Amino acid sequence: MKILILGLDGYIGWSLALHQLSLGNEVCGIDNFSRRKSVEEIGSWSAIPILPIEKRMNILQKEYGDKITFHAGDLVDSNFTNDVIGKFKPDAIIHLAEQPSAPYSMIDQSHTLYTQYNNVMGTLNVIYAMKNYVPKSHLIKLGTMGEYGTPDLEIAEGFMEVEFRGKKATIPYPRFAGSWYHWSKVHDSNNVAFACKLWGLSSTDIMQGIVYGTRTAEITDPNKHTRFDFDEIFGTVINRYCAQAVIGHPLTVYGKGGQTRGFLALEDSIQCMSILIENPPEKGEYRVINQFDQQYQVSELAERVKRIADKKGLDATIQQLENPRVEKEEHYYKADHEQLKKLGFRATRHIDDEIGIMLDDLTSHEDRIRTKKDQMTKQVKWRDGSSTIKQRIVNPLILPTD
Repeated sequence: MKILILGLDGYIGWSLALHQLSLGNEVCGIDNFSRRKSVEEIGSWSAIPILPIEKRMNILQKEYGDKITFHAGDLVDSNFTNDVIGKFKPDAIIHLAEQPSAPYSMIDQSHTLYTQYNNVMGTLNVIYAMKNYVPKSHLIKLGTMGEYGTPDLEIAEGFMEVEFRGKKATIPYPRFAGSWYHWSKVHDSNNVAFACKLWGLSSTDIMQGIVYGTRTAEITDPNKHTRFDFDEIFGTVINRYCAQAVIGHPLTVYGKGGQTRGFLALEDSIQCMSILIENPPEKGEYRVINQFDQQYQVSELAERVKRIADKKGLDATIQQLENPRVEKEEHYYKADHEQLKKLGFRATRHIDDEIGIMLDDLTSHEDRIRTKKDQMTKQVKWRDGSSTIKQRIVNPLILPTD
């Protein structure tokens, strides 16, 4: 198969490329390196050093030859997007090329506008390029369980049956997003669903839980490492806790710590996406998948990391901080996630084992983490948009050319 990975230089994109190449598929990747730039902007870096893209590609091309190609560019440039999709003609497009951080989107007006413009406009360019050049391709779009928010209802997989005034219908499950980033993903979902209805495109919208981990089976040497962010803005909760434990920094729990979410190991995220590549939806179908393994409270995760870190001789403590976010700190949370299991997904990594691997991997990079330790608690105040991060220079009103 021919697989186009949008956002190949990122945490999940790089790991997915390695796996798809190992399966014998042809992979083309694109990236504008915005993740590297944004993390540098906030004063942090990847705890595990990664090579520049030129060296990454040289390593893969020596191993896989012309099975791997790469193009540097931005999806909001419609000419670039059309050119790559039109020439490569992929069987599947994996869309991971978006600004992925909720806190980043909440810094100030400029970062909000950048997030919405980058994510929504880039996705619109992708679906128009599909319509014009590869209408039979399968779009696998990375969404987030955060689109649903935390309703006082069980969360269905994308759609729910309702009865209203004597009539029954199946409707999209309501979205209750909690950040400008999450709302950009909701807009994406609506636009992709409409494109499937309008043009007969086929898409899988992944509502993914929070991903954690330092490696996959294909990451066999330092030259193949994927990035690992640990700062308050781009470092997801388990990854941040593990980095904090390695340097003896308190594990920072926001508020009461009762926030509950779905979680998935990096290895299993790659497994799920690969299963979806092999099992596309019907023509014209907009399919929604809830992609996670288990649900945990963030305070429970802190206790898990502390327990495993203590066994390794690390000095791990837990500290509760005032919650900078606007969210329910204790809430009901139960989400369906059955469709991937029906397609063959079985979790391969137990969370405790994965935390142990992460702590071992990160210990080798303790100095890099310690150098940027202040970025772990440099909080963005969601309600008033206050932070110590300088304003991003961006003009979202300049539209790409046709």
